[in-house]
Amino acid sequence: MRWVSRILRGLLVIVALIGALLAIGVMVYRDTPAEEVEAKWAKPPSQFVEVDGVRMHYRDEGEGPVVVLLHANYSSLFMWEPWVAALRDRYRVIRLDLPAHGLTGPEPSGNYTLERIQQLFEKFVDEKGLERFTVVGTSIGGTVAMRYTADHPERIERLVLISPGSLEPRVRGRTTPANVPRAADLLGYILPKSFTRFMLTNDYGDPQRVSDVVVDEWYEMWMREGNRLAMLNLLRQYVSGGVEDKIRAVSVPVLLIWGEKNKRVPLALAYETKNLLVNSPEVRLEVLPGIGHMLVQEAPEASSKLIRRYLDDVSTSVTAAN
Repeated sequence: MRWVSRILRGLLVIVALIGALLAIGVMVYRDTPAEEVEAKWAKPPSQFVEVDGVRMHYRDEGEGPVVVLLHANYSSLFMWEPWVAALRDRYRVIRLDLPAHGLTGPEPSGNYTLERIQQLFEKFVDEKGLERFTVVGTSIGGTVAMRYTADHPERIERLVLISPGSLEPRVRGRTTPANVPRAADLLGYILPKSFTRFMLTNDYGDPQRVSDVVVDEWYEMWMREGNRLAMLNLLRQYVSGGVEDKIRAVSVPVLLIWGEKNKRVPLALAYETKNLLVNSPEVRLEVLPGIGHMLVQEAPEASSKLIRRYLDDVSTSVTAAN
């Protein structure tokens, strides 16, 4: 029986070591207090507004026709800096952090369903008194923008979609959330910056374009108090539902922007989306060669020139018609 005791003692030592390593990891990768993150990142023109119990972070810059920007999953409103710089001299550009992201942080009730996120966006639009505007969304932001446009065509001038997340093959058409194992909760406590770089690298067409600046920005937003677990809860509640019907219901002009090397939402889905937009009076598709899913970050100059050219072209056409 002596050998049994030795094995048990060995197992106890291993368990103790694992526990110690986990405790150290939790300390090393602990959340950054919201106040500390805001002190660094919530400088002017950042503002906060209470929307149905959620303190939402947003930025509102420039004057002119309104353009609202909705960020990608795991990202934040800071991803739009190149576009804001390219538009704010002629357009009023509004961007916000969705729940579980950026400086908005967790949703107090823990409700991260797509319906709840869209509801908060609707209430934000009403709070800001926006009557007519162009809405732009990428990834999950594209899904929210597309759903809002289908439900409120009277408020939307134009819809710009950058590879909306509801078309991802692993989530498209699901009526129940994806199974996210409980082991993934470890990422809510122990998350090295290298994991952020890995995620971005996978979503770029050319991994060499992933910059330290973008990695640092994403990571600091992830480490904001409560965001990591909130993102996991969002994944556990996300259901894309009848996305095809929502796309068919869109009845405003649409610009689709896609990266040629998008692995997450392949280019073939851009053409399928275009074909589904049967009620849109005009659909344009722009494909950026060699670019992946995180198109704005990977091709900031090319994509910002593209959206500026599109909006200016549309504005000029409207002015000429009048």
